[in-house]
Amino acid sequence: MKVLVTGKGGQLAWELEQTKPEGVELVSLGLENLDITQLAAVQSAVSLHKPDIVINAAAYTAVDNAETDKSTAYAVNELGAKYVAQACKQQGVYLMHVSTDFVFSGDKTTPYQVDDQTKPINVYGESKLAGDIAVNDVLGEQALIVRTAWVYSVNGNNFVKTMLRLMADKSELGIIYDQVGTPTWAKGLALWLWAMAAKQASNSMAVDPQWQGQTPIYHWTDAGVASWYDFAVAIQELAIEKGLLDKAIPIKPIAASAYPLPAARPSFSVIDKQSAEQASDLGTEHWRVQLSSMMDAYKNSV
Repeated sequence: MKVLVTGKGGQLAWELEQTKPEGVELVSLGLENLDITQLAAVQSAVSLHKPDIVINAAAYTAVDNAETDKSTAYAVNELGAKYVAQACKQQGVYLMHVSTDFVFSGDKTTPYQVDDQTKPINVYGESKLAGDIAVNDVLGEQALIVRTAWVYSVNGNNFVKTMLRLMADKSELGIIYDQVGTPTWAKGLALWLWAMAAKQASNSMAVDPQWQGQTPIYHWTDAGVASWYDFAVAIQELAIEKGLLDKAIPIKPIAASAYPLPAARPSFSVIDKQSAEQASDLGTEHWRVQLSSMMDAYKNSV
């Protein structure tokens, strides 16, 4: 099986490289050698490498910047997704497209189902939803979409590494308590994608009949629920336990309204993973277990 991954250098693409199964030929392309906003470039890459599967992990993820850089956000997240889908269509290649929990408004208080109504509340979410729609329109059943959330990794910039730095430098922190979701170690998402790729390659992927003629949608994060405050407290506790921090500092819960940002965030974005678990034969691990494993890996890398 040959797989082409876009977004090389990003957290997910890096974890896909680290977890590549035996027997898989992996081609990972980043912005320096593949700009997905250029249709001809995407068509050339897919035609040249002739993959069996493309995993589109490239995205514009600067949520706050997207509010004032709307054209770039849409160029990458909508047009880029459309161009990757079109190139896959031309070559008969299966596409796995990565999306986000930010397609939802956050108005619910129970986990979002894959077929719940989408209603993004910021430009990033709007642009990602537009990309999802484009993938469905172009490829239908020749693709899958997986929504994820709060992604972090040993590689790249993310909340975990930011917290570790701030906790070492500051005397106290205020962290938002009234935005709730689920952290996701990118390694777990990578393993899910590899499991689904293997099923696609062996023609053993079972798709729910509800998606007949459409692109099936899955949700994947780690298990459990957390606020950003809960997440930060766990990071500090585990960092001290593992010797990544020397001492604890006070972490105070603050309301999102007290820390205004350019882009609104969903107050609740927990997503239901049941169909993704069933389709892949993989179970989700609790986010705190995954965080501990990631921090072990991070400690070994520094």
